[in-house]
Amino acid sequence: MATERILIAEDDDGIADFIRRGLVQEGFECEVAVSGAAAFARAHSGDFDLMILDLGLPHMDGADVLEQLRVLKVSLPIIVLTARTNIEDRIRSLEGGADDYMPKPFQFAELLARVKLRLASRQPVERTTNTHLLKHGTLELDLRTQKVFVADKWRDLSRREFDLLETLMRHPGQILSRAQLLNMVWDMSFDPGSNVVDVYIRALRKKIGTEKVETIRGSGYRLV
Repeated sequence: MATERILIAEDDDGIADFIRRGLVQEGFECEVAVSGAAAFARAHSGDFDLMILDLGLPHMDGADVLEQLRVLKVSLPIIVLTARTNIEDRIRSLEGGADDYMPKPFQFAELLARVKLRLASRQPVERTTNTHLLKHGTLELDLRTQKVFVADKWRDLSRREFDLLETLMRHPGQILSRAQLLNMVWDMSFDPGSNVVDVYIRALRKKIGTEKVETIRGSGYRLV
């Protein structure tokens, strides 16, 4: 199995080296980009499995790097790691396409756990000859247009419906709990009083078919 490669976009040499040494010790290959322009260039090269992105980068702000990559439909998982802790930056990052958001100072153990979680969500599934399509059974998900092909027609999905279906399709047959889905799709800690997962599961079923998403009572959901 090929070693997973991580791009560290961080202009603080001490922090970058701390992260790099820790990840290398865990078996990852790492490369450091010290400017936004360098991070942007390397991130859409296809050479990496994940990027850890600081927002306060020289030459090109990390938030702009993130948004431009998503405009170009680069699906590389991105964990924002930043000293910016205000809610506006967090919302901008998550709505701009970040997969996760961690404030500095941080614990390496938590960063490592989030890295492993995001990489796990990229487990390979069957693909068609077009690399922008995910396929599972009779479902096809277009990663560029965020549409699903089912019952002989393309159907539009909202951003959250798309994120939810992509997550399920990247874990075919696996039971995902509400807590896992909240974290992976909404980047939220588990709230036993929240029904957001159930609401979006119902909305998704209306578009792809009730039978395609199975409820495992007491455990969660899985794509059939």
